[in-house]
Parts: sequence; C-alpha cells; structure tokens
Amino acid sequence: MISRAAGATTDTLPMKPTHRRFAVRPLSLALHGALLLAPLAAIAAEDPAPQAATNAVQLDKLTVTAQKREQQVADVPIAISAYSGELLQKLGVVRMDDLSNYVPGFYTQLQSPNNPGYVVRGITSDDTSAFQTSRVSVFQDGVDISQAQGSNVALYDMQRVEVLRGPQGTLFGRGAEAGAVSLIQNKATSDFAAGFNLDAGNYSSVVASAYLNGALNEGVDGRIAVYDAKHDGYYDNRDGGDVYGEDTQAVRGALHFDIGETSKYDVIANWEHDTPSATDFNSNKRLDADGNWVPNDVYGSAALNGGKYLGVDRVVYGITGLGEFQLNDAWTLSSITGLRRWSSDERFDGDGTDLYLIQAQNDAKSKQASQELRFNYDSGGRVKAFTGVDFYYQQGVQQAPAATNEQQFAKYIMLPVLAGQLGIPVDVLSGLDLGHGAIGPTIDAGINPLTGQAFQPGVHDEGYVNYGMTRAWEAFGDMTVDVTDSLSLTAGARLSHETIYGAIKTIDSTVPGTFGTLLGGTGNNDLFPSTNGQRVGRQDEFNSAVGRLVLNYRFGSGSNFYASVSRGRKPDVISATEGSGAAVVSELPAEIVNSGEVGVKGDIGNGRFLYDIDAFYYRYENFQSYVTQGLQQVAVNAGRAHAPGAEISLQENFTPNLGVLLNYTYIKARFDNTDKDGNVQDYAGNMMRMTPDNSASIALLYNHPFGDGNSFYFRPSYRWKSKMYFDDSNPADQLQTSYGTLNARTGFTLDRGRWDVGLWGDNLTGKKYLIDAGNTGMDYGFPTFIPGAPRTYGVSLSGRF
Repeated sequence: MISRAAGATTDTLPMKPTHRRFAVRPLSLALHGALLLAPLAAIAAEDPAPQAATNAVQLDKLTVTAQKREQQVADVPIAISAYSGELLQKLGVVRMDDLSNYVPGFYTQLQSPNNPGYVVRGITSDDTSAFQTSRVSVFQDGVDISQAQGSNVALYDMQRVEVLRGPQGTLFGRGAEAGAVSLIQNKATSDFAAGFNLDAGNYSSVVASAYLNGALNEGVDGRIAVYDAKHDGYYDNRDGGDVYGEDTQAVRGALHFDIGETSKYDVIANWEHDTPSATDFNSNKRLDADGNWVPNDVYGSAALNGGKYLGVDRVVYGITGLGEFQLNDAWTLSSITGLRRWSSDERFDGDGTDLYLIQAQNDAKSKQASQELRFNYDSGGRVKAFTGVDFYYQQGVQQAPAATNEQQFAKYIMLPVLAGQLGIPVDVLSGLDLGHGAIGPTIDAGINPLTGQAFQPGVHDEGYVNYGMTRAWEAFGDMTVDVTDSLSLTAGARLSHETIYGAIKTIDSTVPGTFGTLLGGTGNNDLFPSTNGQRVGRQDEFNSAVGRLVLNYRFGSGSNFYASVSRGRKPDVISATEGSGAAVVSELPAEIVNSGEVGVKGDIGNGRFLYDIDAFYYRYENFQSYVTQGLQQVAVNAGRAHAPGAEISLQENFTPNLGVLLNYTYIKARFDNTDKDGNVQDYAGNMMRMTPDNSASIALLYNHPFGDGNSFYFRPSYRWKSKMYFDDSNPADQLQTSYGTLNARTGFTLDRGRWDVGLWGDNLTGKKYLIDAGNTGMDYGFPTFIPGAPRTYGVSLSGRF
C-alpha cells in the first residue's frame, strides 16, 4: 500500500491539478462582513443582555450527555473529560490536536486535515483505506463522523466537547472500541447574541470566527457561525512554496423550532474547505554534490518534488436533524438524522528527497447517511433507561496513484535491498555505472542491471483504487437502577448486523515497466499486479455484540466510586490489497478489547475542586497492525496485546481568581510475547505506536480584577510526553524522545467580559520535536519525518454583544 492513510476519488485523475489557493475567498469576505455587522446588530438590539463579569475562573462543572441524559460530569461513572466552549476559547483550542493537550489518555496527530490520527489509551485510529473503520469514534451532535478523512473539523462556536475513554460501544456505536469524542456545537436560541474572535501572529497567521444568534419568528430561532484560519508554511520547500501551512474556511447555519410546549427540532448545516500546503515529509538523508548520502536536518527546509502543487484540497459538508419529543412525563423520543459527504485530494512526496522515488497521491471521497431513534425513560424514580435502533450507511473510494523515476528507483531502492539480501556490495551487483542518478523528472535512458531491459525515460505511473461499503443495523439498550440512595448498577448492550464490502482495482501503467516481475507487478506495472481493469473484492455479513456493566457508589456530598467491565470491538475488515502476482482479498477478524476499570471522581466545595482518578486494564485479541511485505505495507492480525494504566485529572479553584488544570496519564501498552497458540509474536514486547508511557499537562488560569468589570488574565500551560515510537515495529530511528512545550495567553477583559485583547504564544522555547516518522517512505527504505510546529506568537481580540 502507498500510505497508512487512504481515501477516495474517481478511477482516473491528473497528477498535477491546480489548487486555487490564491482565488477570491468568498467565505473570508463573508467572515469580514460578519465582523463588521455584529456590533451594528448589537446596537440595533433593544436590550442586549449584559455579560457576566470575568473576574471568576469558571472551570469545568458541566452538564454532559455522555449517557444520553443530562448529568454533571462528576456523576458519570466513566473516564470522561468535558470542556465548555468558554474554556476552550480561554485555552486557545480551535483544532483537534489542541484539544488532546488537555485530555488524559488522548492524543491527536494531524499530518494534515486529510490524515488525522486519534489515540486513546494505546489504540491508534488513523487508517484511511476505504474499507477500514475507526477504533475511536468521533461524533458531531450525535452523528458519527469517524471515517478518517472527514473526521477532523474546526472547533469553533462550540457548546462543549466530551471525550470518553474506554470502550463505548453501548453509548457511541460499533466503532468506539477505544473511546469516543463527542463534539457539541452551539444551537440556535431565542436570545440575541453576537460576537467575534480574531487572532493574528507570525507566519502570517490569521484565525477569525464570528457568530450571530437570535429569534427569527415566533418559535423559530436562527444562528450562523463562520471560521477562517490560515498561516504560511512553517518550513520552506526547496522546490518552491512552503510546507506545513494552514488554510481552512468553514460556515455553520442552525435553525431551532419549538414544537408545542415540550418538543423541539434543530437543523444544523456544516461546510468546511481545507487547502493547506504540503505535509512536511522530510527525509533524514540527502545526496551531496558527489552523490553520497549525508545526514539531513529534518527540521530544516524540505526537498519535496512538486513545489506548490503539493498539498490537500478537502471539502466536508453535511446536514443534521435533531428532534426531541416529550411523549409523556416518563418517556422522550429522540431522533438524530445525518447526511454527510466529503472529498479530499492530497499530493505528496513520499520519500522526502530530491529524487523522484515516490511521488504519491491520497485521494478520497465518501458519502454517508444515518438515522437513530432512541426512547429515554425517566419517571423520577430509581430506574433510568434508554433503548433504540439506528441505521448507518457509508460508501467510499480511495485512489492512490504513484509515480517513480525507474533509474533512480533501481539504484537507490532495488539494488540496496537486493544487495542486502545477498550480502554483497551494491557496486558488484550493478554491473555498470548508473552514475549518481540525475536529479529531476527526466533522465537519459539506461539499462536496468536487474532485468537487462531499458529504463523508460521520465516518470513511470501506476497505482491502485480501493473501495469500501458498510451498511449496519443496530439495536441498543442501557439501564441504570438505583439499588439504594448511594448504590447504582448499570447494564448496557448493543447488537449489530453489518454488511461490509471491500475491493481493489489497479491503475495500470500505459507503458511497460522494467522490473515488474521482481516486485510482483504484472503487465506494464512495476509494483502492483494488474487486475485488468476489474475490481477484485468481496462482500460479507457479520453479527456482533458489545456491552458494559457498571457499579457506582456515591459517598460524601459529591463523590463517586465506580467499577466497570466492558467489551469493545473494531469491526471485521474485508481487506483488498496487492499481493505477490495477484490482488488478494482477505478477512481480518474483529479486533476485541476486554476492559476492567475502577475510578473515583467528585466535586468538592461546590465546584471549587473537581477530581477524576481511574485505573484500567485492557486485553486485546486479533490486534490489527501493519507489516511490510516485500515493498508494501499491509494490515495484518498482530495477535494479542495488553495495556494497564492510570489517569488523573484535577481542576482546582484556589481562589475565585486562580485556578489550575492538571492531567497525568500512565499507560504501559505492549504487545504480548506470544499469541493464543503460544507462538512468539512478531512485535513481542513492543510498545504500541504513538503511546508514551507517561504524559502530563498543566494549565494555570489567573485573573486580577480592576475597575468596574475589568480584569487582567495570565494563562500559561505546559505539555509533556515521555518517549514514544511511531510504528509498532519500534524502529530505533523512528523514536521521539521525551519533550515538553510551553505555551501562554495573557491580556485584558473589559466591560464585564464584552471585550478581550491579549497576547498568545505556543512552543515558546522553540522546542524541536516530531509528530510522526516512518510514513510511506519507510516501506521503501526512506523513512520520512514530520516536525512539529516551531515557536508561534501573536495578538488576539474578541468581542461579545
């Protein structure tokens, strides 16, 4: 496979479409208009509601709906972190990777909007193949948006975010094996409200958002929110342009309808467009003027062939309908309807060098529809329950064209691999002087020393397309019984019936390759066995069950002890890959995790101190990982794994004007030494990728009031991780040692919180660190490295009316 990530497009596609990054930005114009109109609308309002004074530090005593009913965070017997939209703004959280800095046991890696990775307690969900499903569910207002390329969305105008750790299949569906992220956006209300946020900084950074809310008619309310974020790339590209930039525009419209006195319906439409510059796949080696490999600084300028044509062009849009109907004093019917589409085109240099070894694309598109009907029961007595059914349909296609210079590929990839297998010098094997391999898309024709055939001049193109379809019907139920005033028992289950389809078709080269027989290609292909224009795939049906049992004991004035056992599942996979001489369709059995967890959480001093402490143990069966077979990476059953761990989340208001947030995670996620049959596993004893044993974050929130409704604030934060590997095979050159980053926001709030002006800075010490290593190039002996963001800083201004 070309990349661990995947997606979808059509069967044919040009190699270098033009990204319209410099075209007129209609959403940007709309946003700027909203920034101007918000104050005017406030003036026109008859009596705008005053904002609360901001000299108190409001932490996280929130009402959440993780268990499909409203509860305080401290009363939910689950490891959950919940943050209000107000606190997200205070911490500068507008992206999914920002969010993960403040949630124990949760990490988000963003190579690009097209290729996110979510890690919960050692389990990584980042495979974007069309036939793969997620391990970590992402929900937006109750709609599953977990398919990888469409799951990363901007966090603007949010009501709150809830992150649940541990198997959540009963509550959040078939894919929530490791956990769930629930994004709750602000809905339309009848109260007039308007506001804007504006940040500007180095690297020409601008992040702007605005919203306008109010009544439209009797019983009908409306809200619109817009978002625009961009910055230049953090690193230059020697072939033109820059890398690791951002360019995102988004808009959301919401309508609220009152239905009688006790029922309501909300409609929410979302649209987001991302066109960032290329991902910085930088190699740790380069060729010098004499054609010798020398070390390359992965934090320096990139050498990505394609220049400004590299990058991502992604569009995500959808509409959600949320109905809540009071049937009687005890029963409520909830309806969640979701329609969603996304498409993404990504072009990248997979080897990260000046050579034309792996020029690749990761293009995708998908459509989905879902419907959930849920009945909630709460008569005010000792029993609370919900039951329901849902339907989910998703169809996608991923296209991965690849191009290579055959002479350079033979010299720098094929010959070293073959020489290493034979234990002889490369020069002996070559039989002729290939020179140093001219750097560029076109070279003089030569002879392939492995086959005796003439190299094709220029670039050789081929690739593959994979297809996936999932249709799932589910029935679920959950009941909590208060055995006594202090003791509650909860039991829940979800039954699923799935129809899953997976297939592959090659993109065949139009000219003969020169070493296809050596690499497994057929026909004109070098890398992939031709399917002769046909899809090769299979469809199958699967039934499954997951569930949970929870004991919850309330003690003191606001504390809870809980113990739970649960079962999570990553669905079966119909995997269609390129085999040796033929396409291969195989079935990976469902990945199963059995979890045991105990925890204590509570609220002391009426919200002054919140604590959440838990310990857990995971046991995995049929763990789905990746291995390199030949020169391709394929998903395999890696056997057994385990993960004991503990998490601490503390939030304290020392005074009304001084608060602190502290999170710490310990997890020892490892592959077992042997499989269920006693055989030694390939990854015996290895760390699970992107999972440090220890991680922590701390944030200080300080306000100093002055005058009438004004205050000065200072909000520093520090995030730290111990060492972690970026691949389950734990290669020594793909290790990120322990590191930490220091960030801060400071400024003034004025007029009882109506205005905020400040300064901000991230990674203030300029710490160099990696967010990923290995990637596509690893499969060919050219691992690439993606550096994290350097020091960034700027100013901010916001207003509320």
